[in-house]
Amino acid sequence: MEQESQEKPKFTSAEMGALSHLYRGEIYRSTTWRTRLDNTTNWAVVTTGIAFSITFSGVNASPLPLVLVGLLVIVFLIFEARRYRYFNVWRARARHIETELFAPMLRGEDYQRNGDWNLILANDYMHPKHHISMLRAIGRRLRRSYAWLLAIQAIAYYGKLTIHPAPLDHIGQLFERAAIGPIHGEIVVFMHAVFHISWIAVAIGTLYHDKISRLNRRYKGVGMG
Repeated sequence: MEQESQEKPKFTSAEMGALSHLYRGEIYRSTTWRTRLDNTTNWAVVTTGIAFSITFSGVNASPLPLVLVGLLVIVFLIFEARRYRYFNVWRARARHIETELFAPMLRGEDYQRNGDWNLILANDYMHPKHHISMLRAIGRRLRRSYAWLLAIQAIAYYGKLTIHPAPLDHIGQLFERAAIGPIHGEIVVFMHAVFHISWIAVAIGTLYHDKISRLNRRYKGVGMG
């Protein structure tokens, strides 16, 4: 009798139906926020394309639009990282239900209240919060999309300096062409290099942090993210 009293109650058919509707709701919300992520990426792609068109419209066109678009892409990246943090909440909840409820059910295993998966999910509803930091969100979006945009921007920028208005004769010409008004070309090239080294460091550093987090997340307050 004591053993039976300690057993966790099984899900009723009504509770299973409620969980199914809950799962559908989380899928809908994650899909909606995923669309918003695509919109931000589209803005970054379009503005980068416009900068390319302006910069390569003629041999004497300024490379400055390529510098400015790099900064604008970072702004879009920050917007998208913020949206990704919200998207990750809905995605993680739906994924948690899939792996802890539906997957055991499909394998013919006991999918009832075994373990603490239901408590983790309930705690996330009772005390909602972002599952990842802003920096980790930026790193994820960098690795998925924005690293390619920024890499292409860097190649285009130095390509412009190298071939227009004529192919380089010596390295000094590169700095002359990179100058922006009173700012010397050496400073511009240095800051450009620091800019790209910084986002590469963020992308790699957050990748390591994500791997560590995946190993430990099930033993924290929310086993998702």
